[in-house]
Amino acid sequence: MAENAHRQRIEAFLDHSRSFDGLRYVYPVVSRRSGGLSIGINLNPDKRCNFDCVYCQVDRMNPPRVLHVDLEVLSSELEALLERVEDGRIWSHPRLADTPTHLRRLNDIAFSGDGEPTTEKHFREAVALSVDLLSRPELSGVIPILITDAACLHHSRVREGLDLMHTQGGVIWAKLDAGSEAFYRDVNRTLVPFSRVLANLSMAAQHYRVVIQSLFFRAHGEGPPESEIDAYCTQLEAIESEGSVEEVHIYTVARTPAEAWCTPLSDDEVDAIVAKVTERSVAPVKAFYGPPSL
Repeated sequence: MAENAHRQRIEAFLDHSRSFDGLRYVYPVVSRRSGGLSIGINLNPDKRCNFDCVYCQVDRMNPPRVLHVDLEVLSSELEALLERVEDGRIWSHPRLADTPTHLRRLNDIAFSGDGEPTTEKHFREAVALSVDLLSRPELSGVIPILITDAACLHHSRVREGLDLMHTQGGVIWAKLDAGSEAFYRDVNRTLVPFSRVLANLSMAAQHYRVVIQSLFFRAHGEGPPESEIDAYCTQLEAIESEGSVEEVHIYTVARTPAEAWCTPLSDDEVDAIVAKVTERSVAPVKAFYGPPSL
């Protein structure tokens, strides 16, 4: 793919703000990985997370506007935003008015936001109300997506939500940013054991539709060592040996990260990782590049 082509395309994907017209929990995003409109549901408006990733793009310097999830408000906001998508009013909003025609399609409702969605106690209930809305004929083909660090997928209440998503063709987009325990600790900065994440990814691949999403970057000017990419491929092979992975997404920093020393890989560096992963992964591997100004 020519450099200018993907640079032009990525410019439409830079605004992932969770604030939209005063809504508490729901927001629209033109998603580069979905290839269309994604309606995000922020189940962590309090900005709490069980990971503290060095590349996180959530602004935790300013206090949150909302501390709790009100399911009635969430349901009302989601239904109202879906109506704006269905009748086309959404595309007249200044934030979305320049969206190219081929991206003006609703792809999914995504559980994401300012933290790990599965840590929210109402996760199952939020999935249930979303799945109920997506069962309408006019929303045929729109799926639920969970964007997750995979640390809580083993909990029974989370599995119940995943089962509901599965009935609507839902997909788990699960984080895997490392091959070794040490690199995982450095990047994701969490007390959750790496072994638990790996076990949950293998479990999910056996029972659900799974996409592995992996972000690599330069730390203090240095990209990830080849040994770490090799270890990452080994972990990915182990997951695929247990179940099925639909796609692997290799991407880099595209917006302002938590740590200033965390910077994007060049296109060539991303492509080199993709080539190595493609040699060893059964699943298709897709590349997503850094910001246009790189």
